[in-house]
Amino acid sequence: MSHLIVSNCTKTVGDKTLFENIEFTIVEGERVGLIGINGTGKSTLMAILAEKLEADSIELDHPNKYHIAYLPQNPIFADGETVLQAVFAGDSPILKLNREYEETVAALSSDPQSNSLQEKLFRLQQQMDQQHAWDVNALAKTALTKLGISTFEAQVVNLSGGQQKRVALAKVLIEPADLYLLDEPTNHLDVQATEWLQEMVMRLKGAVIFITHDRYFLDATSTHIYELADQTLYRHNGNYAAYLEAKAITEEMTVATQAKMRNRYRSELKWIRRGAQARSTKQKARIQRFDELSEKLEHKTEDSHLELGLATSRLGKKVIEAKDISKGYQHKQLIEHFSFLLQQGDRIGIIGANGVGKSTLLNIIAGDLQPDAGVIDAGSTVRIAHFTQHLPTMDIHQRMIEYIRETANDIEDATGEHHSAASMLERFLFPLHTHGTPIGKLSGGERKRLYLLKLLMEQPNVLLLDEPTNDLDIETLSVLEDFIEQFPGVIVTISHDRFFLDRIAKKLWILDGNGHVEESLEMYSDYLSRQTQLPSQVKEVKVEKKKEQKVKVQKKKLSFKEQKEWETIEDDIAKVEEAIIDKEERIAAAGSDFTLLQNLTAELDDLNAKYEHLIERWEYLQDIVNG
Repeated sequence: MSHLIVSNCTKTVGDKTLFENIEFTIVEGERVGLIGINGTGKSTLMAILAEKLEADSIELDHPNKYHIAYLPQNPIFADGETVLQAVFAGDSPILKLNREYEETVAALSSDPQSNSLQEKLFRLQQQMDQQHAWDVNALAKTALTKLGISTFEAQVVNLSGGQQKRVALAKVLIEPADLYLLDEPTNHLDVQATEWLQEMVMRLKGAVIFITHDRYFLDATSTHIYELADQTLYRHNGNYAAYLEAKAITEEMTVATQAKMRNRYRSELKWIRRGAQARSTKQKARIQRFDELSEKLEHKTEDSHLELGLATSRLGKKVIEAKDISKGYQHKQLIEHFSFLLQQGDRIGIIGANGVGKSTLLNIIAGDLQPDAGVIDAGSTVRIAHFTQHLPTMDIHQRMIEYIRETANDIEDATGEHHSAASMLERFLFPLHTHGTPIGKLSGGERKRLYLLKLLMEQPNVLLLDEPTNDLDIETLSVLEDFIEQFPGVIVTISHDRFFLDRIAKKLWILDGNGHVEESLEMYSDYLSRQTQLPSQVKEVKVEKKKEQKVKVQKKKLSFKEQKEWETIEDDIAKVEEAIIDKEERIAAAGSDFTLLQNLTAELDDLNAKYEHLIERWEYLQDIVNG
């Protein structure tokens, strides 16, 4: 089994030490989610492992011919390189063969009478047969298609940045490797492409280390979590939900000043359990029990939400109203006869495939773009902050604290308490000792986080967010989500991030690209589940009706043993629920007794397993009783 052992890895940039003497071992089959606040060195560590960047010191141990496939945040391509040439640009013999084959096909299409090209193509086809290279060829084209790239002969440098990233991703996924390094592979992907990528990563034979802000992807894919913090690498077994649970327990053992962090991890864990794959009756029952328990625990502890409920300008009854607006480009109608009324407290998620007009609609709401027809009217008290995908120009020599103070040096929260610019920087995960850092020394994600804070310091009452999750770390997203939950104004956001929309959006605007905008009150994951499951559900109903007509008289009955079980199972479930609640409360009260916490957590796991078994039995027996 192939392995990579990393030890004594240190990297310093300027006067900042990113990590010092970190070490880890990764083996074939492990899928590691690398997390940490922007600027802690996640992308730098990936580049070092890929030998694209030198470390101050590092020791590596791995077998001979250990191959690493690397997806950087911003891939670079050669001028004139086509999509297929880029995808087959690896060093392995099978990729070289595919590249030569595709180049010969392209040359022959330009000169179909060339005997030498025809002979070369025939020879290459035989080699493709002998080396089973057709599978790789088909996989490459499937990957490109699934990732939204359909023009294989286009020059990569002429594609958008998002398309170039997807071409680079396809290249990495088809490349035989012992270790795959994926830096933000979910950026610029819609939900369908993200779900396909999730399946592909699960099937990769080598080890995988990936950075992503998509928490559902992270949870579903990872077998381990590596966390970069305090110049150290921390290793956690299990997926993201397991990491959150462990983190919550750890935080409960710390002093009261860190209690605010604990509640955020608990909150995220709750939403992970509400994910797209938690839709069965059994899981819904667990969610309900978890919610009830959370309420009891919250009464026993201080309110530990991150207090970012900034005061906003008072909104009148009229916020923003659109009447029959339309907008199109080059004979393509993106929005047609759409009317809406935004009211205080609205949380809108705008969804749809790439290019259907989501950003166009947000720009119209912001007043940055006028509709072709119809009227959009904003109330006199409306103050809009528009967070766009592309950052405005920032003075790289300006210090962070000066950048924020340009907007405000002192702001008031919803309770009337005042907060300085320095205090707000700390709340947005910039430690006090970094406030004098020039903007030019910040990472891309850190600059985005700083710009987001600057917008919030304007204390708007309408917040428009265009793909806010791209390039932001999970910690910052948690801060943003906590803020949004307390924000009294209106929020309209575009995002492909399932976790973010599940937690934030109370209403969806669904654009189909042909001008129609559908409104839905569903949770985003529920909407996606309905879109994929509805056809099969219809077919299943038809089959069931036919079966009922044939075997109507053969109704299954409970056996004597099952009847006895049915009579007591609800009481059994209630007893286990009470035991779980008691165990959770004892965990919350255990303080810093780590041994006790470990024992109680193990007992809780057993109770949860018993609870799930009882719920499954209850569903089975109820189906028989109801016929």
